[in-house]
Amino acid sequence: MTPFSIYLITDRRLACSGLLATCDEALAVTQAHRIKVAVQLREKDLTARELYELACSMRSLCTRRDALLIVNDRIDVAIASGADGVHLPSDSFAVRDARRLLGPSRLIGVSTHSRAQLDAASEADFAVFGPVFDPVSKKAYGPATGPAALAEACASTSIPVYALGGITPARIPEIRNSGAAGVALIGAIVAAARPGEAMGELIEAMSSAAIVRN
Repeated sequence: MTPFSIYLITDRRLACSGLLATCDEALAVTQAHRIKVAVQLREKDLTARELYELACSMRSLCTRRDALLIVNDRIDVAIASGADGVHLPSDSFAVRDARRLLGPSRLIGVSTHSRAQLDAASEADFAVFGPVFDPVSKKAYGPATGPAALAEACASTSIPVYALGGITPARIPEIRNSGAAGVALIGAIVAAARPGEAMGELIEAMSSAAIVRN
C-alpha cells in the first residue's frame, strides 16, 4: 500500500498565485488534517536545469508540509533533487529499468489508460488510471472510462490504483466503491482560486466516503 491518499499533479500554467504558493496553500490543509499526500512535479516543458531547480524548491516545500515528492519521467532529476520517487508515463521507461536506476527505496508510479497497460505495470508501486471522468485540465487519453471501468481495473491488479480525470468533491461518491487507493488530480486544486479551500472540500468528501487515510 502506498503511503498517500491524494496525488496532486502540478501544472504551473494553471496556478493563479504561482506553483509553489499554490501547492503550499493546498498542502497546509492536508498537513493540518494529517492527510497523506504526494505531489507529482509534472512540468514537461522545462529544461533539465529549470526542472531540477524547481524540484529542489518543491522538495523543501514537501518536506516542510510532510508530503512526498514524485518527479514525472525524469529519473535523473528525481535522484538529484532527493525526490521520493518517479512517475512514468505509459510510453516511458520500463518499470524494471527504472528500478535499477532508482534503487529499492524510492516509489515508482505509472500512468495507465487501459487494463492492458495496468497489467504491464504490475512491478510498479502504484498506478494512475484514467480518465475516469472528463478531465478538468489535462487533455484526455480517449473517452472517459467511468467508475465501472475503474472498479474493474482496481480489481484486476494487486497494486494501488489512483483515479484520475475530472475528480471533484461531488464525484467522490461515484468512486467510493471502486477499490481505488485514492485520487489523482490537477485542475481541481491547482487551478482553483482558493487551493486550500478546494483541498479542504476534497478531503471532507473523501473522509465521508472513507477513501482517505491519515
